[in-house]
Amino acid sequence: MPRVLLLLPTTTYRAADFLRAAAALRVEVVVASEEPSALEGLNPSGLLTLDFREPEACARAAAAFARKHSLNAVIGVDEETAVAAAAISGALGLPHNALDAAEAAADKARMRGLLARGGAKSPSYRVFDAAEDPGSAAAASKYPCVLKPTFLAGSRGVIRANDPSQFLSAWSRVLAILGEPEVARRGGAKAGHILVEDFVPGIEVALEGLLTAGRLRALALFDKPDPLEGPFFEETIYVTPSRLPRDVQAEIEEETARGARALGLAHGPVHAELRWNESGAWIIEIAARTIGGLCSRTLRFGAGVSLEELVLRQALGQDVADLDRDARASAVMMIPIPSGGVYESVYGLDEARRVSGIEEITISARPGQTLIPLPEGSRYLGFIFSRAETADIAEAAVREAHRRLQFRIR
Repeated sequence: MPRVLLLLPTTTYRAADFLRAAAALRVEVVVASEEPSALEGLNPSGLLTLDFREPEACARAAAAFARKHSLNAVIGVDEETAVAAAAISGALGLPHNALDAAEAAADKARMRGLLARGGAKSPSYRVFDAAEDPGSAAAASKYPCVLKPTFLAGSRGVIRANDPSQFLSAWSRVLAILGEPEVARRGGAKAGHILVEDFVPGIEVALEGLLTAGRLRALALFDKPDPLEGPFFEETIYVTPSRLPRDVQAEIEEETARGARALGLAHGPVHAELRWNESGAWIIEIAARTIGGLCSRTLRFGAGVSLEELVLRQALGQDVADLDRDARASAVMMIPIPSGGVYESVYGLDEARRVSGIEEITISARPGQTLIPLPEGSRYLGFIFSRAETADIAEAAVREAHRRLQFRIR
């Protein structure tokens, strides 16, 4: 039986879907997390503790583990584990992205530089030391611009500024986020930098793809129908297939492939965020991972194969070229947090689930949980999924289901 090492942070949304995919493939799973499990001593061949912030140490520990328990594939399930997965795969001689490519995809400042050198369309940028005078940084910046940490995901800490006054306010908020103990530990030296880049107007999309020997296969292109103009960039709805003209879609795919080459990414999943305007497709980010949250549940391939199963099959060396995406349209809403406070309950779930086309509504918030909206927060209330004959109908279904929900937040 093949054995796969899954790198699963304790905070990830992705654990259940990857474990379900492994079970469907009858693959033995070794779970690695950054916190030790009380059961690790009872299951030494199935549990492993790794500090994902130290990729080389992860590689040494995993190589020692693999000398006793062979590993056939390594999967980093999200942003936090992609670099460690590359380091471990390299140490084990498994197909992988080069370590410096995975590191570049996880560092927005390095990414910008490599994209520019590789000829990909990417906004102009500057990296400021977080300790320097914000007034000088504001005076040196063009407007409108976007301030962001260089290493966080999910639009956390991403703020638009239209003038120096807004810049100073945004700088203060980003600085406070970088100063949070959990963020500072995770970022290390990168927590001392703030990236400022030109705001790119236009339609925003997300591309989900799979790289094999450097060649990109676009699995899905998602429209983001809600305008993302700032000051914050909370994503809400993804819809696929895209309703953009075919030539525009082709341009987006080509630019994503160019960006992946510029970063040196060559193997495994990629999730790219782009904007399109009259000047073409602009890369906002490329990540060496699958789509975040539970959003992958919008995608099915072949006879009901999940995105996680597709990724696992590729990692195990199986041919996945004949697994095409389900032709039906689908949509997901990442339920936004309307206000900060303590989550108590939700009303209207039964009504919302009765909306035609709704497949699933998952409320991931738990009673008593403190909710923090963007840009400081990094979580959602939950997810709404629909499937329909057209993208318009799928989008309308998640909007109607959300309209029927009422959240009590104290």
